[in-house]
Amino acid sequence: MVVTKKNNLGEKLSLFTLTWPIFLEVFLFMLMGIADTFMLSALSDDAVSGVGAANQYIHIAILVLEVVGNGAAIVVSQYLGSKRYVEASKISGLAVTLNLCVGVILSIGFVLFSKKMMVAMNLQGDVLAHANQYLTIVGGAIFLQAIINALAAIIRVHGYTKQTMLVSLGMNVFHVIGNYALIFGKFGFPELGVQGAAISSVLSRFLALLVFFWLLYRVMEYRVQVHYYFTLSKEYIAKILRIGLPSAFEQILYQGCQIVFLYYVTYLGAESLAARQYAVNISMFTYLFAIAIGMGTAIIVGRLVGASEKEEAYKSVWFSVKWAVIFTVTMVTIVIVLRYPLMGLFTDNKEIIEIGASVLLLSFLLETGRTINIVIINSLRAAGDATFPVFVGALSMVMMSLPLGYFLIFVLDLGLVGVWLAIAADEWTRATIMFFRWKSRRWEKFALIQPSKGEDRPRGS
Repeated sequence: MVVTKKNNLGEKLSLFTLTWPIFLEVFLFMLMGIADTFMLSALSDDAVSGVGAANQYIHIAILVLEVVGNGAAIVVSQYLGSKRYVEASKISGLAVTLNLCVGVILSIGFVLFSKKMMVAMNLQGDVLAHANQYLTIVGGAIFLQAIINALAAIIRVHGYTKQTMLVSLGMNVFHVIGNYALIFGKFGFPELGVQGAAISSVLSRFLALLVFFWLLYRVMEYRVQVHYYFTLSKEYIAKILRIGLPSAFEQILYQGCQIVFLYYVTYLGAESLAARQYAVNISMFTYLFAIAIGMGTAIIVGRLVGASEKEEAYKSVWFSVKWAVIFTVTMVTIVIVLRYPLMGLFTDNKEIIEIGASVLLLSFLLETGRTINIVIINSLRAAGDATFPVFVGALSMVMMSLPLGYFLIFVLDLGLVGVWLAIAADEWTRATIMFFRWKSRRWEKFALIQPSKGEDRPRGS
């Protein structure tokens, strides 16, 4: 079975053509964090631990920004499916403005409260100093990422996933070069350590932002007019938030639980803290295909639901789940076999390597459940059924995995292994429930719009 959908703008969408650029884009985005970790590991394990802790808050901020970005992408996708192109363009302009406003608020918060936020995570000494320095700089400029999120989502949902991937490639090349120059003091630049990594991240995002704006007006046939950025529509905002708020809240719950688990790990010692960061970075690559397939499937499902082709939407998700699981199992097998050499890339501390390798051995149990969740939850959101995963997540993540993790770590004394087991239990609980939710087809009643009879073309386009 090949899942395809004729693009309303005259292009052909397929799972493969959408997914491979998204895969590379997400890979490059992850590489940005890996580059910081790998290069900072040459300075000290404390620097890695501090930046890793700070990035927990950065990730939550990015999820908050996805309230608008993801919500708008799904709404735009359904409008494109129903051939209402002018309205899709108006929503796109509104999404950029809304995300910028949220981003500015977050940036101010990070600048004012970064140290208090890191102290609350039980960080001390050099780890605290590194975390505070990194969070102040990168968090203070998070408004750049806010605009990038909105622009990339809009461009991607129109089918131009290859273009967003190329921008990410350029951003990461600049980031790695900037890291090398500013962390270690090369090419005549001062040796800034953690501060250099933060500055490099901000500069690379600024350049990417400029390119994304240029790209927005190059690839969209139905362009965003300037006044669209300043036109606030209650109807459009309500539709964006109807999808965006529950979607982001579900992700915030997840990241919030990860912060609690990180808090648990701080009591296990510096070795466990560093091992967790390295293992998390390695694990990202095991579910990378699932993220890409999930995002590509969401674009297709949104178009199909907007066009009232719900049977095709239903079948496309099972096709995607199958391939996502196949890719994930392949990657997990590679990671398990190479777990010791992979950990050795980051550190020569034998205790850290041993702890990290022990949790990577559990990847098969954890990542298969996570993969099913990623694909089906993205599809439910694209269909308009965004609230259900939040309720399930609150029960599974907060009510089950956190107490279970505490019991496994501190009562059974399983250490970092207990964290991985608790997260795996949550992923499989939610995966099972999401499987039956999609199978029930109750999501079909949550479509945001009805298809129009004719194409809505702007005058002069």
